[in-house]
Amino acid sequence: MDPELDAFIPLMPKVDLTDPVTAREKLAELAASAPSAVAAAPDAGMEVEDRTVPADPGVPVRIYRPDGARGAVVWMRGGGWVLGDLDAEHPTAARIAAASGAVVISVDYRRAPEHRFPAALDDVHAVLTWAAGHATELGVDPGLIAVGGHSSGAGLAAAAALRARDEQGPPIRFQLLNQPALDDRQETWSQRNFTDTPWQDRDSITAVWRHYLGSRPATPYAAPARAADLSGLPPAYVAAAEFDPLRDEDIEYALRLLQAGVSVELHQWPGTFHGSQAILSAEVSQRQVAELGAALRRALAG
Repeated sequence: MDPELDAFIPLMPKVDLTDPVTAREKLAELAASAPSAVAAAPDAGMEVEDRTVPADPGVPVRIYRPDGARGAVVWMRGGGWVLGDLDAEHPTAARIAAASGAVVISVDYRRAPEHRFPAALDDVHAVLTWAAGHATELGVDPGLIAVGGHSSGAGLAAAAALRARDEQGPPIRFQLLNQPALDDRQETWSQRNFTDTPWQDRDSITAVWRHYLGSRPATPYAAPARAADLSGLPPAYVAAAEFDPLRDEDIEYALRLLQAGVSVELHQWPGTFHGSQAILSAEVSQRQVAELGAALRRALAG
């Protein structure tokens, strides 16, 4: 474990997802009481606007517009499809906008288990379609729209790319996939062996998949690793954390994209755990966030 991150591990409580409402409250309290982990967002110098994208139901979004932005990313928070909201995601979304110079459209997709699959993906697809149709209003090139996210949000981004390909939907320039949740089967070495890793372990992942899917069988739009064909998808940046149950499925998905003819940049961050990039006092976390921004900046350079 990276020594700077290791120092934070005793301070990080395990997330109990058997009661999603209580888990949401505890996460909000943790974020509010840990300014070193979630520092003030660098939103100075950019326009920040809350809107609702027309859909059934409407989808709340928060739009970050840095000066001179030419491209945009539809961004999805992590939280196992269960936790989080626009306010909790604000520091991360603002940093992605500042680091990339892109417009960030942070999506407040519906949460499980109250709204199971495919509700969240339907929300993401609606926002992606809206962004492509309102590119001029957003001040961006309609050919420079990406999808991205962290953890479950990255899984939604990968699923949105699959759906857009299959339905000849809005053109997607790039996928920014940070520690994506991709496979409900949990059969990889890291899934089977990482049973006590910080913040997220095998049991917590089992719980969020249960909340997300309920009794429904997983399809590739729920678990993109199940997709038989990954050809024709947008180029991708895939980041994995060494001590993360999701590590191996992330690496395998990146390799499968490459084998399907998709251009991929893969970065496996040694000494890190799932979500540790939020601990911004650690040098490795600063590099992770900078790399996410740089990868998006390169992809949307036009």
